[in-house]
Amino acid sequence: MIGNLKPLEIVLIILVILLLFGAKKLPEMARSLGKSARILKSEAKAMKKDDTESAPASTTDATAQQQPAPRTIQAAPGDVSSARPVAEQNTTKS
Repeated sequence: MIGNLKPLEIVLIILVILLLFGAKKLPEMARSLGKSARILKSEAKAMKKDDTESAPASTTDATAQQQPAPRTIQAAPGDVSSARPVAEQNTTKS
Protein backbone atom coordinates (compact mmCIF):
# COMPACT_ATOMS: atom_id res chain seq x y z
CA MET A 1 0.00 0.00 0.00
CA ILE A 2 2.74 2.46 0.92
CA GLY A 3 4.84 1.34 -2.03
CA ASN A 4 2.10 2.53 -4.38
CA LEU A 5 2.46 6.20 -3.33
CA LYS A 6 3.82 8.60 -5.92
CA PRO A 7 6.36 11.31 -4.96
CA LEU A 8 3.72 14.06 -5.23
CA GLU A 9 1.43 12.19 -2.83
CA ILE A 10 4.26 11.77 -0.31
CA VAL A 11 5.05 15.50 -0.46
CA LEU A 12 1.36 16.29 0.05
CA ILE A 13 1.19 14.02 3.11
CA ILE A 14 4.31 15.66 4.58
CA LEU A 15 2.81 19.12 4.03
CA VAL A 16 -0.43 18.14 5.78
CA ILE A 17 1.51 16.74 8.76
CA LEU A 18 3.60 19.90 8.88
CA LEU A 19 0.48 22.08 8.86
CA LEU A 20 -1.23 20.01 11.56
CA PHE A 21 1.65 19.80 14.04
CA GLY A 22 3.87 22.74 13.12
CA ALA A 23 7.58 22.85 12.42
CA LYS A 24 8.53 23.23 16.10
CA LYS A 25 6.69 20.11 17.30
CA LEU A 26 7.97 17.67 14.68
CA PRO A 27 11.56 17.36 16.00
CA GLU A 28 10.24 16.90 19.56
CA MET A 29 7.86 14.20 18.38
CA ALA A 30 10.61 12.41 16.47
CA ARG A 31 12.91 12.58 19.51
CA SER A 32 10.28 11.14 21.84
CA LEU A 33 9.47 8.41 19.32
CA GLY A 34 13.17 7.47 19.16
CA LYS A 35 13.44 7.37 22.97
CA SER A 36 10.34 5.20 23.19
CA ALA A 37 11.77 2.80 20.62
CA ARG A 38 15.06 2.58 22.56
CA ILE A 39 13.23 1.90 25.82
CA LEU A 40 11.12 -0.79 24.18
CA LYS A 41 14.20 -2.42 22.69
CA SER A 42 16.13 -2.38 25.99
CA GLU A 43 13.16 -3.75 27.94
CA ALA A 44 12.73 -6.56 25.40
CA LYS A 45 16.42 -7.45 25.81
CA ALA A 46 16.05 -7.35 29.60
CA MET A 47 13.05 -9.67 29.46
CA LYS A 48 14.98 -12.15 27.31
CA LYS A 49 17.93 -11.92 29.69
CA ASP A 50 15.66 -12.50 32.70
CA ASP A 51 14.16 -15.56 31.02
CA THR A 52 17.57 -17.13 30.42
CA GLU A 53 18.73 -16.34 33.98
CA SER A 54 15.57 -17.79 35.54
CA ALA A 55 16.36 -21.23 34.11
CA PRO A 56 17.08 -23.80 36.84
CA ALA A 57 20.65 -23.56 38.09
CA SER A 58 22.85 -26.63 38.41
CA THR A 59 23.79 -25.80 42.02
CA THR A 60 21.24 -25.77 44.81
CA ASP A 61 23.44 -24.06 47.38
CA ALA A 62 21.54 -20.97 48.53
CA THR A 63 24.67 -19.30 49.91
CA ALA A 64 26.36 -19.44 46.50
CA GLN A 65 23.62 -17.33 44.91
CA GLN A 66 24.05 -13.58 45.13
CA GLN A 67 21.44 -10.84 45.19
CA PRO A 68 21.01 -9.35 41.71
CA ALA A 69 21.55 -5.64 41.28
CA PRO A 70 18.32 -3.59 41.18
CA ARG A 71 17.00 -3.09 37.67
CA THR A 72 16.77 0.42 36.27
CA ILE A 73 15.02 1.91 33.28
CA GLN A 74 16.95 4.44 31.21
CA ALA A 75 15.40 6.75 28.65
CA ALA A 76 18.46 6.59 26.41
CA PRO A 77 21.82 4.83 26.51
CA GLY A 78 24.12 6.84 28.76
CA ASP A 79 21.28 9.01 30.08
CA VAL A 80 21.67 8.51 33.83
CA SER A 81 19.67 11.58 34.84
CA SER A 82 16.37 9.90 34.00
CA ALA A 83 17.23 6.42 35.28
CA ARG A 84 14.94 5.15 38.00
CA PRO A 85 14.75 1.85 39.87
CA VAL A 86 12.02 -0.59 38.94
CA ALA A 87 9.71 -1.34 41.86
CA GLU A 88 9.53 -5.03 42.65
CA GLN A 89 6.07 -6.21 43.71
CA ASN A 90 5.68 -8.71 46.52
CA THR A 91 2.64 -10.88 45.99
CA THR A 92 2.89 -12.84 49.22
CA LYS A 93 -0.20 -12.75 51.42
CA SER A 94 -0.19 -12.84 55.21
